[in-house]
Amino acid sequence: MADEGELLTLARTGDEGAFNDLVEAHRAELRSYCYRMLGSVQDAEDAVQNAMLRAWRGLGAFEGRSSVRTWLFTIATNTTLDLARHRSRRELPADFGPPAAAGAAVENAVLDAVWLEPYPSQWLAGVPGSGPGSDAGSNELAGPEARYERRESVEIAFMIMLQHLPPLQRAVLILRDVLAFSAAEVAAQLSSTVAAVNSALQRARAAAQAGLPDSSQQSALRALGDARLASVAARYADALEAGDVNALLAMLTADATWCMPPLPTWFQGHEALRSWLTGGPLTHRWQHVTTQANGQLAVGCYLHSPATGAYEPAVIDVLTLSRDGKISAVTAFLLSDGQPGPASVFARFGLPATAPAS
Repeated sequence: MADEGELLTLARTGDEGAFNDLVEAHRAELRSYCYRMLGSVQDAEDAVQNAMLRAWRGLGAFEGRSSVRTWLFTIATNTTLDLARHRSRRELPADFGPPAAAGAAVENAVLDAVWLEPYPSQWLAGVPGSGPGSDAGSNELAGPEARYERRESVEIAFMIMLQHLPPLQRAVLILRDVLAFSAAEVAAQLSSTVAAVNSALQRARAAAQAGLPDSSQQSALRALGDARLASVAARYADALEAGDVNALLAMLTADATWCMPPLPTWFQGHEALRSWLTGGPLTHRWQHVTTQANGQLAVGCYLHSPATGAYEPAVIDVLTLSRDGKISAVTAFLLSDGQPGPASVFARFGLPATAPAS
């Protein structure tokens, strides 16, 4: 394949194939950046497409004073800032109110675009600096200036922290502390000054320090190791499939939370969880397949259909783990109206369209 300079020259002559080759090397990194900014996979995909269109139309004005990567991130940053300033931040049910009491009814789904969406960890495999796609223990710093690993920066807790930052601070924190752009590069991307960028970064770092847990999921995954992670996933699936509430609660910390976007209702603690689990999820038949989402251990949950006899895609459970292997939070992303087809959502996570009945 031609090098970047040759592709750029060809693209400037109107060669769309050369342009596609030029930008394709950066697509995965741009998509994960747009996801961090927007909290939605679909919004991130749309933002990348919009940025690519802007790049194609503005190619003649690109003078090559920066790298193609920096130029594309400049366009993507402006694209996502435009979107973030006019859309609600993406959250989880815990941001909407207190946990429900034991025996409380589950409220109707809120189908507005307010919920954080899960991100396939396998999509990070093609991002420079991410290490092996399935190796949760790999060092994923983008460069010496980065403070956060690539997978750490899409974890559920990190994403919620980002969504609570003003859009400009969000962009600066990601560009500096995740993607390792210099302050001068970020200032140029934002048409700002180094002093203004450093000021925004200082405020964003203070919010991150206050809003993030003491240790990341990457730290917990490394401490547990592949064998224990596989055991956690298997025992979790077995408890759900057997309808064994005691076995399931034994895997959870005493103050564990369980939320189910787009349902606004969420539960915390064994008493409330026992009441809800025995009256809800554990009354159904399930099959499960292990995956990864947001850099965390996850399980694809297939619900039995009496009509077809098949186990069909229903939920992506993202598990937040403590270093001793206990589950401190289950974020159960329910597939709902307004999303792509369940099978296509599961395919993003490397999951099959159906699970075989046992």
